[in-house]
Amino acid sequence: MLELRGVSKTYRNGGQPVEVLHGISLTATPGTVTAFLGRSGCGKTTLLNLAGAMDFPTSGDVLIDGRSTRTLSESDLTTLRRRRVGFVFQFFQLLPTLTVLENVELPLLLAHAPQAAETARDRLRWVDLEDKRSSLPYQLSGGQMQRVAIARALVHSPGLLIADEPTGNLDTASGDQVLSLLRESATRFGATVLMATHSAEAAAIADVRVSLRDGRIQSIVGP
Repeated sequence: MLELRGVSKTYRNGGQPVEVLHGISLTATPGTVTAFLGRSGCGKTTLLNLAGAMDFPTSGDVLIDGRSTRTLSESDLTTLRRRRVGFVFQFFQLLPTLTVLENVELPLLLAHAPQAAETARDRLRWVDLEDKRSSLPYQLSGGQMQRVAIARALVHSPGLLIADEPTGNLDTASGDQVLSLLRESATRFGATVLMATHSAEAAAIADVRVSLRDGRIQSIVGP
């Protein structure tokens, strides 16, 4: 469960305050996909960073399973990010010197989880890329790299999956595959999926569509 209560975020630009988000309140539940739509600069990525405890609101609260991220210690935040949150980025962020299997294993190794290789191979089977487990990222297509990134993001069965423009660097066919996997992440793994996108096609898989404009919620469509 993710809840945002009156969340605002202000940055400093040349000493001047710039308010990026203004009083955002919403709830996202397990097993659902929430899409954030809006032009570049509307606050989508900032909102995802706050939701994933990579940044913190200037005012208001971000609650994950009822706990405010601002009240967590550094140790608790590290544990939260490693065990409860998965991230998928537009440009994949795979480590170039690691094989596909090693990239997917990495979150489990950092969390000292048992059976890391076996679990990683299971996730690669799910994204239909087990046969690429010994390949390096540069040997894959963009769509394949994003599917590996999704396998990595879900290898530790996180409750919260955050995807920032996950199809923004892909062709239509590869993008459709990735969207299908994100949808299944909610239905099969029960994740709370948050996705920032410019794409109406990507937003169509979502249960809830939140339109942002100038850091404010313009509309919410869905349950």
